[in-house]
Amino acid sequence: MATKIRLQRGGRKSYAFYRIVIADARAPRDGRFTEKIGTYNPNTNPATVDLNFERALYWVETGAQPTDTVRNILSREGVYLMKHLKGGVKKGAFDEATAQKKFDAWKADKQKGLEKVAADEAKAKKDAAAAQLKAEKAQNEEQAKKVAEKKAAEAAAKAEAEAAAAAEAAAAETPAEEAAAEAPAAE
Repeated sequence: MATKIRLQRGGRKSYAFYRIVIADARAPRDGRFTEKIGTYNPNTNPATVDLNFERALYWVETGAQPTDTVRNILSREGVYLMKHLKGGVKKGAFDEATAQKKFDAWKADKQKGLEKVAADEAKAKKDAAAAQLKAEKAQNEEQAKKVAEKKAAEAAAKAEAEAAAAAEAAAAETPAEEAAAEAPAAE
């Protein structure tokens, strides 16, 4: 029986969620399977993988052929590295403790890299938010300046109108006062 390690689709429309399964190559994609060894959720950033490492390593060592996507997942999780290190132990290149030490060092380095990427992404997000806030403040200041100019222009126009009205009132009172002053003089 040709055994494959492949993804079995689940989840709703446009939101795929996969199980990593061991299945006969002749079985349909979402059909019968031998064993479920993990899950894969590509909707998160970074993609979430929950894998039974020992069973995945067992199936890879027994000759199960993974699909391309599953091969990438297993490689990122370190299954192929551990297979390679176990091959070195079998050949006598180094012992089991050294192999485990190398694997742990690789895993720690990979974790450090993932943390660095997450920190860089968080920093970029924070910087983008700060830049957006600065742009909004500049825009608000510009808008406040325009409003202040408009209010100053309205106040100046109002003062000008009041001055003109006062001048007209003074001009209207002056002929009446002159007429009243002339009338007693004429008597």
